[in-house]
This record gives sequence, C-alpha cells and structure tokens, in this order.
Amino acid sequence: MDTLISNVTAVTMNEKTDVLFGAYIGIEGGKIVYMGKTAPTDQPKTIIDGTGMVAIPGLINCHTHLPTAVLRNLLDDAGKTDALKELLTRQSKIDARSAKAAIKLALAECLRFGVTSVSDLYYSPEITAEIAAEVGIKANIALAATRFVDESEDFDFETDPGCKTLVRAVEKWHNYDGGRIKIDAGIHAEYTSNHRLWEALSAYAAEQGLGIQMHLAETAEEVLDCEERTGLTQAELLACHGVFRVPVTAAGCAHLTETEQKLLGKAKASAVATPIAAAKQGDRPTPITDLVKAGVNVALGTDSAVASGNLDLFEVMRFVALQARQAGGDADAMPAIAPLMMATVCGAKAQNRENCGMLKTGLDADIVLVDFSAPHLIPCHNVISSLVFSAKGGDVAMTMVRGKILYQNGHFPTIDLNETVAEMMEYAIPKVMEKEEVCTK
Repeated sequence: MDTLISNVTAVTMNEKTDVLFGAYIGIEGGKIVYMGKTAPTDQPKTIIDGTGMVAIPGLINCHTHLPTAVLRNLLDDAGKTDALKELLTRQSKIDARSAKAAIKLALAECLRFGVTSVSDLYYSPEITAEIAAEVGIKANIALAATRFVDESEDFDFETDPGCKTLVRAVEKWHNYDGGRIKIDAGIHAEYTSNHRLWEALSAYAAEQGLGIQMHLAETAEEVLDCEERTGLTQAELLACHGVFRVPVTAAGCAHLTETEQKLLGKAKASAVATPIAAAKQGDRPTPITDLVKAGVNVALGTDSAVASGNLDLFEVMRFVALQARQAGGDADAMPAIAPLMMATVCGAKAQNRENCGMLKTGLDADIVLVDFSAPHLIPCHNVISSLVFSAKGGDVAMTMVRGKILYQNGHFPTIDLNETVAEMMEYAIPKVMEKEEVCTK
C-alpha cells in the first residue's frame, strides 16, 4: 500500500451517503484500495494522520475560464456595457505567455480550495491542457468556438481556424494520462455562432466520443433575441441542428422554458449553476430544483475569477443552498447534502468521469482533507452541514489527485508559486493592461 490516511472522518458521497468516523483510507497505484473503521493489515509506505480532519471526494468545478484570472476584479461595478467592452479589449491582449501564468495561478487556487478537476471553456485549449498536464489536476478542456458571419457563408470544418485548433487539441491531449485530461468540443453560445458551426462540431464530437461545453440561456436578452430571430428558443434551435445528440454541459440555463428543461433532461444533458457569478452580475439564478425534476444533471461551477471574484467552490456550495432556501421561503428547500452532491457526484457525471466523485474502493484517490480544528468548525454536530454552511476553501489542508498530493498545508509540489506570481506581476498583468497605441498620423 502506498499511502494510508488514518483516523479520519470520511464523507463518502457513495450511494448511501455514508459518513465513516475514525476511518482508514488505503491508496495504491492512484486508487482507493481500502476503506474501513479498522486499520488494514498491509503496511503502508506513508501514513497521513487524519485526526481532526474530514476527508471528502475532490470537488469538481464544472465551469471556468482559467486564463482570465489575470483580469480578476478589473471590471467590477463598471456596468455591463462598459465591462464587456473592456473585457474584450483586455482578453485580446492575453498571449500564450500570459495565459500560461494565469492558468497556473488559477489551478493553484483551485487546488488550494479542494478542487481536483475543472471544466474550462475558453480560447486556448492546447495551452490549458499543457499546464493541467504539468500540474497534475484533472481537466475537461474546450475551445469556446464562435462564428460571427452570415449563416449562408460557406463553412469548411477542415479549414476553419477554430475547428483546426480543436482537432489538434484532441489529437494531442484527449484522454491523456489515462483520461486525466479530456478535450470537449465547445460552443461559446448560441448568439455568438451559427448552425453551420453547431452541426460540424456536434458531428465531430459524436465521431470522436467527445462532449460539448457551452453557455446557454444565461440572460433574458439573449433568449428574447433568439426567439425574435428564429421563432425558437435557444435549446430548441440547437436541438434542431443536432447539438444534443452528444453529452452537453451547459452553463447558466437560468432562462430555459419548461419545454427546454425537459428537452435537456431527455438528452441526459448537464446544467452548471454558477450562482455567485450570476448574482454578482445581477442575473437570474439557475432553477436547480426544476431542472432536477426534468431529469437534468446539475453540477456547480464558479465561472471565471472575473465573474465570481475567486474560484472557491465551498463558497458556491454555501451560496446555492442559501439562495434556494431564501427564494423558496423554506429552510427545507435545499438540504446541505444537495450542493455537496452537485460538487462531487454530479460534477463527475457532467465530465463523463466514472472513476471519481466518491470515496469508494476501486475509484481514483481524488481526496481532500478539510481541517476541522478551526474555531469556526467547532463544535461539529453535523459533518455535512458543517462542510456546506461553515467550512471555507481556506480550511483545506490537503488536495490529492490519483493518490498524488498536489497541495498540502501551503505547499504546491507541482507548482512553483513564487515563480508563477512573479510571472503574473512582471509580465502577464502589464501585458494585458498595456494601453492602446494611438495613431497620430
């Protein structure tokens, strides 16, 4: 046995949502090979003392835009129109070197907060895959494809620059390291693309066994615009062009009709709620209960550091539960186990990962230890409630992916944090904040 975590409270998130007190978790070859309340007979090479700790499955952040960590808080309180204009200007300045620094810093933040797998939808899938592979985290990575041309204009998947980028990423990175890195197809949104791109991407995704990441029905304005242009809702329109014939993970879903919710449920799609980012932008929250009733798998995400302020999924779990209770005027509207389920089991399902999301023998050892010795976690009368309503990302003491420690007590074994911060401060931030040159001729 490689590693034994001893005397820990294990929140398994298994089918019975068992919580084991004074448990032992044995790890070998990156897998959980033992779980029980007595010590295993095999002698481990390393023992991690879990006294005062709670072990949970690694959290899964199902919607991020990692490179935009370089723009954190830049656009707060700017107003939607001005913020969008500035965002587009600054995003255009994120070159490969800036992106690498921002992605590495964002992944350090994720690991610090107990996230063992991320879904990223942005414009640099090959760079994101390279850094995720280096760091050791799991990741589903998609290019946020756009197409701002007339729908009647010729389109060739083989020559389209975005599609060529996707194909390169798939050929090099899809199922890298036994599936630790997965490449998804990506559609930025219905309103930033057209049916020729959707049809080509969904056909390619079906052929290659990929999922599709996208934004869907995030704002009332985009929904109304789609209906006025096409006579159909966004999900109905996308369905007409074959998008939902492959597994879809759609962020937002705040303005779906009941018919659309059922459409997603029938398609076995996943919706990703990003409640803090939505609230920060004054947008409607994802109707989680309605989506679940319609058969939709609902996972959680932070969105970008620009949209949410940070990548702390513990904050998201707490916020989504409080939001549901407040909106429903009912303290029973969302039990504490629900957001924890969305951040683990449902996240794994959204990423099409069958080997994680629970603490269970045979699954990957994606394990997070939360230090329950902090004053705000004493006493602990209910472990699940404490995790959701009292714990913070900063309470994470260790984050492990496939049995490899990627964060522990302030240290990042696979990330030179000082070098990364220096690169952000000395190159990436000055690069994206440089002023536009004014032509005087």
